[in-house]
Amino acid sequence: MLTQLNIRNYAIVEELDLELENGMTVISGETGAGKSIMLDALGLTLGDRADMGSVRKGAERAEIIASFDISNIPTAKKWLRHQDLDDDDECILRRVITSEGRSRSYINGSPCPINKVRELGEYLIEIHGQHEHQRLLKKDHHRYLLDAYSGKTELAGKTRQLFRNWQGMNSRLRQLSAQSEEQTARLQLLSYQAEELEQLGVGEGEYEKLVEEQSTLANAGEILQSGQQILQLTCEAEEVNCLSLLNQCQHLLGKIKGTSPSVRQSIEMLNSAQIQIEEAAQEISHYMDRVELNPKRQADVEERLSSIFDLARKHRISAEQIPQFYLDIQKELEGLSMSDQALEQLHQETENARQAFIKSAESLSASRRKAALALKNDVNKQLHSLGMTAAELSVSITPYDKDQLSVHGLEEVEFLITTNAGQPPRPLNKVASGGELSRISLAIQVITAQTSSTPTLIFDEVDVGIGGAIAEVVGRLLRQLGDNSQILVVTHQPQVASQGHQHLFVSKQTVKDKTITRIDRLNMNQRVGEVARMLGGIDVTETSLDHAREMLGLDG
Repeated sequence: MLTQLNIRNYAIVEELDLELENGMTVISGETGAGKSIMLDALGLTLGDRADMGSVRKGAERAEIIASFDISNIPTAKKWLRHQDLDDDDECILRRVITSEGRSRSYINGSPCPINKVRELGEYLIEIHGQHEHQRLLKKDHHRYLLDAYSGKTELAGKTRQLFRNWQGMNSRLRQLSAQSEEQTARLQLLSYQAEELEQLGVGEGEYEKLVEEQSTLANAGEILQSGQQILQLTCEAEEVNCLSLLNQCQHLLGKIKGTSPSVRQSIEMLNSAQIQIEEAAQEISHYMDRVELNPKRQADVEERLSSIFDLARKHRISAEQIPQFYLDIQKELEGLSMSDQALEQLHQETENARQAFIKSAESLSASRRKAALALKNDVNKQLHSLGMTAAELSVSITPYDKDQLSVHGLEEVEFLITTNAGQPPRPLNKVASGGELSRISLAIQVITAQTSSTPTLIFDEVDVGIGGAIAEVVGRLLRQLGDNSQILVVTHQPQVASQGHQHLFVSKQTVKDKTITRIDRLNMNQRVGEVARMLGGIDVTETSLDHAREMLGLDG
């Protein structure tokens, strides 16, 4: 259940901290006071869309926090555990909206995408809005209400998922089964190319090594000649070479008297130069040991390079790309070369997916047929208590054709109504007036709420268009729901307000040229005054106060 709601800088609410209890909580106030602001703010924590207009004028951001006790909501606890967001028996939803329009949502302190917040919200709160009756004009909503009444919303969701799985497999099967001649030709071409590449067998990095080797072999004579000259100049010439000249320089510097830093530094530099020349000569010597005049090897390397160049030109790629080109061909071949056995396996998997959908859909159909009669009887009782004594609702279940399977199951669901005795039932939009549609909607909402697994139910002005004795019946029905659930009711009807276990009053005030909304919990004397105000009249009279006390069950 919803235990606490904290609102900061939202719309015309500067600061609001509200603790909520179980049972039926009435929310009332004058028109325009902002009764729906609290519900709108709550809706934001549940994933409703937000904009920069949500932030109170002059504030940098709005923040709404909703705290829930989920000790008796196993579905919510399971969802949170699965998302690694569980925090014992408490769940805290937080929404922050900046004045620039940016928005962030949090579950138990962790940032979460809006779609995840909405998923969780379905387990926490069920909202029945004042325009709920308009949804009754859509047959898709009829199916949803029937599944909710029968407690089979999870089965309906499972059925939809199984249908999508089957359709996905079926699409893949059609795609593979209908491979065109062009695809077959492509398969043959790739097979030929792969065989050609395998025969040549160009390894990763082989081309680069061959190019280097060919360059060395082609210039072996010049390399050996130049290398020998370098060795002579650096260290091997008997009369004069680099090393002998350096030794002579070092000897001369050693004769200079004194300990000048410049002299010492020059000697160190000459020593370093001697070491580097010796190392360079060794490297050249080792390199020359690897160079040889080998015309046969040179011819073999050039022939191999020629074959690589020919193949690269044929496929319009560079020689360096041949190994990766071969890998790409292999990968494409794997995608195109699905064997008959694998295709048959996909056939079987697709049929298994279809049968799984059919089995789930048949189970859903059975529950719908069983629930349809019970829903009809329960709703009709409520319609009669709401003053529509001649009204009869029926639930039509029409099976689809065998080849017309749907993501929603095997049949179409539609509510039909007759409002006058002796007339056949017809679609709601063909028969019911606006006022009748509101009562039908209210009756269905009350009935489906009785079977709802959601612990917190919100009714936002669902009693619009009714009054008098009918409003009193509605109030009693909502109070009955509040005996087992947490019910929040926004209402203008005193007959409904008098039935609440607790009463919240919404008012709008002007403080220092700023308009703010506040919500106060009413004690019993204050409730008497508010119910008297709701009864009507410019002034609250002693007569209206007595009437209010009577409605609240107070003596005297």
